[in-house]
Amino acid sequence: MEKLRIMSVFGTRPEAIKMAPLVKELASRDEIESLCCVTAQHREMLDSVMEVFDLKADCDLDIMTPRQTLSTITSKCLLGMDDAIEQLKPDMILVHGDTSTTFAGALSAFYHKVPVGHVEAGLRTYDKYSPFPEEMNRKLVTAIADLYFCPTKNNRENLLKEGVTEGLFITGNTVIDALKTTVRKDYRFTTELLNELDYSRKVVLVTCHRRENYGQPMENIMTALRDIALQNEDCELVYPVHLSPVVRENAQKFL
Repeated sequence: MEKLRIMSVFGTRPEAIKMAPLVKELASRDEIESLCCVTAQHREMLDSVMEVFDLKADCDLDIMTPRQTLSTITSKCLLGMDDAIEQLKPDMILVHGDTSTTFAGALSAFYHKVPVGHVEAGLRTYDKYSPFPEEMNRKLVTAIADLYFCPTKNNRENLLKEGVTEGLFITGNTVIDALKTTVRKDYRFTTELLNELDYSRKVVLVTCHRRENYGQPMENIMTALRDIALQNEDCELVYPVHLSPVVRENAQKFL
């Protein structure tokens, strides 16, 4: 029996974390050939996650360039996806969430008449500029997709209100599956500094990189983090700083 070729497409750190359990589950099924195409929209951050989850790319578009724009990311993804689809010949393409990789991957699949499954479908703010560009990316992918894997009932309701009535599934969020693979007593981080933390203290994990926070909002966040660390001796603050130059400059300035 010929296997169903399912290609998972992702390019950022969050996408890789959330898609890793799905890629591995697909690979465990005898009737499926699990393929993995990465755009490397975020090169270094993607690679670190691929290493943690022991993922191997069947196709690496390696599109990242310094100071890249949304337009360059999208155009490079589209061109690279042409070659990936021709090379790997998937029967279905899975995209995740709402990044530029998500949108370009779905659009390229449409151009090649390959069915699309949208993981983490149905999230909405109803403000096309917040989050930017994610809100519009996910709405455009909704128009293209054939299957919709919604984390919650509310996400499914959002799609029903928009006229999507078929191919809807409530699946929960795959980040929980990713979490379960790393939360165990014998787990060791690849970054030794994290293994040396005193976990008997209160450990606070922070992420902050949204474009909407650039400027004064981000400065306020960094100042608050510094105050929390200085005023709470029983607290460990862990902040994996995004590689965005704007974010790094603020982190180095205030922290």
